[in-house]
This record gives sequence, structure tokens and C-alpha cells, in this order.
Amino acid sequence: MRPNRQRTERARELRQTQTPFEAKMWSLLRDRRLEGFKFRRQHPIDRFVADFTCVDAKLIIELDGNSHDDRLEQDAARDQFLRDNDWHTLRVRNADLLHNGEGVILTVLDYLSR
Repeated sequence: MRPNRQRTERARELRQTQTPFEAKMWSLLRDRRLEGFKFRRQHPIDRFVADFTCVDAKLIIELDGNSHDDRLEQDAARDQFLRDNDWHTLRVRNADLLHNGEGVILTVLDYLSR
């Protein structure tokens, strides 16, 4: 499941143009701030680019804004593909991160403690 050059370039582009929500989440995850777990942002996995990953825990954190309301089937298919490849996807609504960031972090920590 090695990403191709085009996917890697897209990931670099996304890191440079992150949303305010991605910036907030990254500030919580970067530099092993979350119980020492290493996270990557805009990480290519096969044909997808995951918002945030913890490779050691095989955890993907996807931030979902309003645009995902119209993409439920595509997101479900993507999550199934990743699950079939031993990844777990945790979907976080932008509004939840904004209004309950501590709760989001507790949910991530709960998963990482398994």
C-alpha cells in the first residue's frame, strides 16, 4: 500500500493549506503531545490521504465539516477499505472540535489506551 508520487504531492499541498480546524487539531497532536504518541498529518495511505494518523496504533483521525454531509457513502466505502487494511478511522466533526476539544482528545486517548 505504498502511495504514489501524485498522492504524496497532494499530501504536501494539503499540509500547506490546512483549515483552521486542522491547525487546531494538529496543535493538540503534534510533537508527541498526546501521551507520547506520534501523529502525522495529511498522511498518504494507498489511494487516500488521511487527515491525521498514528501509525503505531493504526488510527486515522478524520475531521469532517459540512462538505462531508453529502459524502456519507464515499466516506463509508473509504472507511471500510481502510478497516480491511487494519486501520481504525475516528471521525470528528469540526463543530465538536471547536466546542468540545477536550472531549475529542479524551475520545482519542480512549482509543489509544486499548
